[in-house]
Amino acid sequence: MISGGLLLGNGLPLTPPTKQRRFIDRRPWIGEKDGPLGADATPVTHTQIAPRPTTKAHRLKDDAEAIAIAERLSAEFAREASARDAERRLPWGELDTFSQSGLWAMNVPKADGGAGVSYATVARVFAIIAAGDASIAQIAQNHVSLIDVIRFDPDASRKRFLLDAALDGLRFGNALSERGGKTIFDMKTRITRDGDAFSITGKKFYSTGALYAHLVPVHAINDEGKHVLAFVDRDVPGLEVIDDWSGFGQRTTGSGTVVLDKVRVSADRIVPAHLAFDTPSVHGAVAQIIHAGIDLGIAQRATDETIAFVREHARPWADSGRETAGEDPFTIREVADLKVKLHAAEAVLLRAGRVIDAGLANETAETAAAASIAVAEAKVLTTEIAIQATNKLFELSGTRSALAELNLNRHWRDARVHTLHDPVRWKLFAIGDYVVNGTKPPRHSWI
Repeated sequence: MISGGLLLGNGLPLTPPTKQRRFIDRRPWIGEKDGPLGADATPVTHTQIAPRPTTKAHRLKDDAEAIAIAERLSAEFAREASARDAERRLPWGELDTFSQSGLWAMNVPKADGGAGVSYATVARVFAIIAAGDASIAQIAQNHVSLIDVIRFDPDASRKRFLLDAALDGLRFGNALSERGGKTIFDMKTRITRDGDAFSITGKKFYSTGALYAHLVPVHAINDEGKHVLAFVDRDVPGLEVIDDWSGFGQRTTGSGTVVLDKVRVSADRIVPAHLAFDTPSVHGAVAQIIHAGIDLGIAQRATDETIAFVREHARPWADSGRETAGEDPFTIREVADLKVKLHAAEAVLLRAGRVIDAGLANETAETAAAASIAVAEAKVLTTEIAIQATNKLFELSGTRSALAELNLNRHWRDARVHTLHDPVRWKLFAIGDYVVNGTKPPRHSWI
């Protein structure tokens, strides 16, 4: 376990949380017969919740500093990423360091006290962090995405409170999606007037980050049928976070269940999220480019692992006549193919970030559509290279790379699970329909 005293270059300690709060933890271990991946799952109750930071987070100056900090943190997170995955060791300390670094507030606009970095930089930061630990990168995804939703809030004091919370280092979780409905748009969670406040009742799943959050944004439908986000305190009565995520990839994201039983929230915590889509905006593109960045980072790490394994451990095929695996002409060709596709995906991803930036400067139906299509193009390429690179890792490295103690399969598992978030086949449809017929993509967070 990570303990106090371990410091990064910026002096931020990796410290475990100490405040206690009940949540249910169902932790599968790789290869186990029981637990969530087996027949006899038994919940284990833990009493841990992230304390609020005692010092304010670092304030980023610019894009260059964001990239530099991301590179430093990625190297730090990579050191125990395999062990965290294999043991399903939750990254409490790493997340404290990550959120205190200033990166979680990197897209807070300059006018509101943030660095207001380019969305090309946002994508690069998430790719860099994901190359170190893809689960840690995904935990921050909804937080950064929701900062863009907050900008639509017409209530200046509420907007100021939430942006200051992000700048100071508070982590927003995620209680957005639900399961069991016909489609992802089926929402049963409701928020209703309750005296001088409001009450929320519902059940969420895929709640990445809620386990580690200080504030949990809850997606609910109000009495007028409008979609809102209620930012509730993580320890509010009636809120239960259940760590029942049993996915075979992204294992430490804590993407499980959130139960809300008459959770009370005041009006000054309720953001009219529907405003992000009532008029054309680039928010859908903002949400999606972060996912694409994570996929690119997984692909980068898998490609690096492949090259290192081929150089240091793989054997040449008996018929090749070569002394080393690195001299095998077919291996050389395959690695070159990975690199070309990786660089192509990166270039298209960074271009998409610049298209988002242009759309933010002049948000219209045309610029919003252009941003969504540009990100969809990037998402197609990053998905493809993430799956290909994590598969080729084994093909080119040989049977030895499949040994359980190396845990190299975590890269494929992370890529396969994370790329399920939004189907690429529908990205291709949106791109083709836009190019051929001029049809603008729908307004939501999945395109």
